[in-house]
Amino acid sequence: MSILNKVRKYRDDENRLKWEGTFAEYLELVKKRPEIAQTAHSRVYSMIRNAGVEVKDGQKSYNFFNREMFGLESALERLVEEYFHPAARRLDVRKRILLLMGPVSGGKSTIVTMLKRGLEQFSRAEEGAVYAIKGCPMHEDPLHLIPHHLRDEFYEEYGIRIEGSLSPLNTMRLEEEYGGRIEDVMVERIFFSEDRRVGIGTFTPSDPKSQDIADLTGSIDFSTIAEYGSESDPRAYRFDGELNKANRGMMEFQEMLKLDEKFLWHLLSLTQEGNFKAGRFALISADELIVAHTNETEYRSFISNKKNEALHSRIIVIPIPYNLKVSEEERIYEKMIRESDMAHVHIAPHALRAAAIFSILTRLEVPKKQGIDLLKKMRLYDGENVEGFNEVDVAELKKEFPNEGMHGIDPRYVINRISSAIIRKEVPSINALDVLRSLKDGLDQHPSISQEDREKYINYIAVARREYDEIAKNEVQKAFVYSYEESAKHLMNNYLDNVEAFCNKNKIRDPLTGEEMNPDEKLMRSIEEQIGVSENAKKAFREEILIRLSAYARKGQRFDYNSHERLREAIQKKLFADLKDIVKITTSSTTPDESQLKKINEVVATLVDEYGYNTTSANELLRYVGSLLNR
Repeated sequence: MSILNKVRKYRDDENRLKWEGTFAEYLELVKKRPEIAQTAHSRVYSMIRNAGVEVKDGQKSYNFFNREMFGLESALERLVEEYFHPAARRLDVRKRILLLMGPVSGGKSTIVTMLKRGLEQFSRAEEGAVYAIKGCPMHEDPLHLIPHHLRDEFYEEYGIRIEGSLSPLNTMRLEEEYGGRIEDVMVERIFFSEDRRVGIGTFTPSDPKSQDIADLTGSIDFSTIAEYGSESDPRAYRFDGELNKANRGMMEFQEMLKLDEKFLWHLLSLTQEGNFKAGRFALISADELIVAHTNETEYRSFISNKKNEALHSRIIVIPIPYNLKVSEEERIYEKMIRESDMAHVHIAPHALRAAAIFSILTRLEVPKKQGIDLLKKMRLYDGENVEGFNEVDVAELKKEFPNEGMHGIDPRYVINRISSAIIRKEVPSINALDVLRSLKDGLDQHPSISQEDREKYINYIAVARREYDEIAKNEVQKAFVYSYEESAKHLMNNYLDNVEAFCNKNKIRDPLTGEEMNPDEKLMRSIEEQIGVSENAKKAFREEILIRLSAYARKGQRFDYNSHERLREAIQKKLFADLKDIVKITTSSTTPDESQLKKINEVVATLVDEYGYNTTSANELLRYVGSLLNR
């Protein structure tokens, strides 16, 4: 479908969703679907819940955020369950300004943008439909037409609470246009749009001396004073401030803590009482989520100012720290690269992981728990198995530093340095060493890093380099073993024959001489030691292998090279240990002979076809591993 056809389809869909009718007809809709009369906070919560919630190891994960946010499950669960959920239930939390507080490039503004874009889409879905009094610049809730003295009876009949009063403009329109007959007032379905200023507002502070409160609350239209005769006539007022336009949806305050006091007090009135003062009118009701974001330094400065004490209790602060999982950090970089002009550049496998290891190390606090260092902590946080530690230890580590992740290297710095590496190398391919070198070079230019932190970060780059060295050797090991796949299968079958004889207390027959022999203990231990199976644990490990072998046989399945992950790893390591000299000679030879060249080409082809390298990065990897093995 061409782009123009898609635009037409979108336009047709929106026209089909439009609805217009009298207030009496609207009440029939409300009776059938009470959710269309939900509050702004409830609508946001419904939007998040409707996208789906998954629970893993007691941790909730929200599909709504998962496509953009990585590694912030705990912070997002707190945001949803401690703010949106109780606010949706009309608890007092909804009378607070939501303040997302965290380091730069930590995802605060992304969360707010997702909420805004999400509401735009949700208002086009049946479960997120929003209706307003037709022609109202504030898209006012039609239920405000119900007189206050009848609202208790309305609740008994419909089960819906009505909050807020009819605005001055609609009060006048009700009398003049409809003769006081609320049942005839026209209602329409509206669709949230930040661009059209419907239900979503954004406010950015400028110079406090020149910024007018009218930017928030609207202003008098002086060109109409002569027509209407008074500044207190609502028709002479422009209800076009951000608070007016964000009614029924949400309002983002960028740099809220930099606002002048007169702006903040309007926010307090709106969140606490559900109304604000504008012009020469009675208080104007509004139902909207107020969300702001700031960094930790500005927040600390704000709360230390005695003049702001009244505001403290009216704000709910949700910390949004940096991600602390290496695998999720990689996904952040991948997303940022996809959205940039670097998407065409080949970034060798594990280059982003090396950068992620460095970034996460800068964000972690040194653990107090005995027997655990920063690297083990990093692995535990990423869900890896670390011998001697379990989930309970992870929970204890997180309790040691509740505010962990509020400092360290931000993702934008890493992407900037990757960009620099690409430009400097002037080839369409970069590897982990290029990235780590660029990260190190950039530390001197980073404006907010102290000399102490710089030295610490250089050490973390060295740690990330050592981690990458192991990954690189393992990658080449797997590629060589893949080329020797028949050797690996033969070695595994030989091991299984010996294990079966050992467990059944049998002898095995030599395939060449035919004589019976005891199981080859030396062969079995040389394989088991590769994955740390101790002398005391060897019997249990072999019995486990035999049980797995029998289970496959019962199901009529063949136990092969990939049937047992730890055994496969052990076979690979054993084979690579046996091949190490061949690998060393093959990768480090400056003038390889014909057989060596053939083997190099085979391994390069494996790295390209199976592991995601291109020929440039595969050859660079082989040269690098050759130099490592020769040290």
